[in-house]
Amino acid sequence: MKILHLDSNHPLLIEQLTGLGHNNHEDYKSSKEAIEAEIHLYDGLIIRSRFRIDAGFLDKATQLKFIGRVGAGLENIDADHAHANGVHLISAPEGNQNAVGEHALGMLLSLLNKLTISDREVREGIWQRESNRGNELDGKTIGIIGYGNMGKSFSKKLRGFDVDVIYYDIKSNVGDENAKQVSLEVLQEKAQILSLHVPQTAATNKMVNADFITSFKHPFWLLNTARGNCVVISDLVKALESKKILGAGLDVMEYEKSSFETIFSNKIPQAFSSLLKANNVIFSPHVAGWTIESHRKLAQTIVDKIKFQFH
Repeated sequence: MKILHLDSNHPLLIEQLTGLGHNNHEDYKSSKEAIEAEIHLYDGLIIRSRFRIDAGFLDKATQLKFIGRVGAGLENIDADHAHANGVHLISAPEGNQNAVGEHALGMLLSLLNKLTISDREVREGIWQRESNRGNELDGKTIGIIGYGNMGKSFSKKLRGFDVDVIYYDIKSNVGDENAKQVSLEVLQEKAQILSLHVPQTAATNKMVNADFITSFKHPFWLLNTARGNCVVISDLVKALESKKILGAGLDVMEYEKSSFETIFSNKIPQAFSSLLKANNVIFSPHVAGWTIESHRKLAQTIVDKIKFQFH
């Protein structure tokens, strides 16, 4: 097959696809319009998040058999239209699930132990022990929303702690030995820590808003390594100020562009400015699933799925 690559990925992706007899073409700079003009020549498309693959684009891709997204989700692809056009969609959540689980745990431990605050203070010559007294994870109830690859990975990382792990998912019977499925109401009643591992859908868009936060019985810590649009930042700021949310670890933000690359190209919203000043918030630049190891695993997963489907 003739395959077009729109984003750079681990070199094994092209190497192995070439070894399977496919003809690989790379175009990392042309505009979407330029790509649309030639997409009818290709049988396969490999993309990360460079631009949205919408219905108009898909209608021009008359020979396309598959789209491989080197990432966990398919939110930048019109999946319904792709399926209607007979285009097979491939994603790779297995490739970075371990990375996301580790990152979420790292963020949580950093929040509870005030590691970012104390590190910064020591570097500035400030030696404050009492104000940097942390909280232990043991004894806490951790709620996970979304129990797919990422949620399962995070719960697995928690097995070494004396904690209760519960989860809510719109699907039933997706659990394992590491967490107990409960209703959303029960999760909001019991959870002291909330970790989001949901895809970007209409149902999860702005899911964590003022009403959602108020529904929790206990003040809680919030982790978001899923998608930025899940959390309304202005409502998060208010909850931090009222101490209903005790701290937040954010790998993603609602201000990100569709390519997930930057949030600083436009004027910074007031709510985001408030977060940047908060000592109980830690950030990372959408890299929870972006490790040296996952770079290879993501590419390998895409190759393996193409091989399984078309060979």
